[in-house]
Amino acid sequence: MSLQAHRITAGHHGGEPVLTDVSLTVPAGSITGLTGASGSGKTTLARVLAGLHTPQHGHITLDDKPLSVAVPGTVAMLFQSPRQAVTARWTLCRIIAEPLRARRGRADTVHAAVQRVGLTDDLLDRRPHEVSDGQLQRACLARALVQRPRYLICDEMTAMLDPATAAALTAIITEETRRGLGVLAISHQHALLATWTDHTHVLMGQHVAGSPRGSQSTTKTFGYRPRAVLHARKANHHHGLLVAKVGADPPPIGEPGGRR
Repeated sequence: MSLQAHRITAGHHGGEPVLTDVSLTVPAGSITGLTGASGSGKTTLARVLAGLHTPQHGHITLDDKPLSVAVPGTVAMLFQSPRQAVTARWTLCRIIAEPLRARRGRADTVHAAVQRVGLTDDLLDRRPHEVSDGQLQRACLARALVQRPRYLICDEMTAMLDPATAAALTAIITEETRRGLGVLAISHQHALLATWTDHTHVLMGQHVAGSPRGSQSTTKTFGYRPRAVLHARKANHHHGLLVAKVGADPPPIGEPGGRR
């Protein structure tokens, strides 16, 4: 059971591809990390996996079936900026409940998701400009969870959060993986990936960088190619997958400086 990208080539507006022949597997019930330099195509790959961007070549499968036949909401996505991912005039309650409108979802489903992410009832009637980035990202996570996704893509979701909120949200998502949720965690924060993910892939771009380091791993430097590809540490890995195993460390934290 997995969400898989098969030899994806993708770009924007008919220009030069930012991804060339890239394959990636996100197993169910685990957290897969993805890192790489800015501009290497991480967000493009995330959007292709979520069905939000059509690749020029390659295809996506979900549990060995085409993504196109999956039930809407089977793959959910959290973005770096929660303010750009919501409708500014809606209340938090409507934002969270929106995916259920077409499915005639029940109010108790929304209430359970709100409780799950640690939002208080007094926040539900507020609009995005009346809450913090952390509170709004909690609402976005609740919106994802009400869909009962089988896979969740987190694209730099902790970048704008304070450490406490980042730790709380990653802990919630980790608990969901024990129920079978497959997660792709995209981040520039190597320490976060090393403590949070089961394994991490490095999407290589135009600069030199090291792989994330866990408590039992060592950092190694890899060269980058002009086009973004996934380099393989061992020749027998599939289509350019660089896997850096990490050890079990304390709960992850985000970078300081964000807002709760």
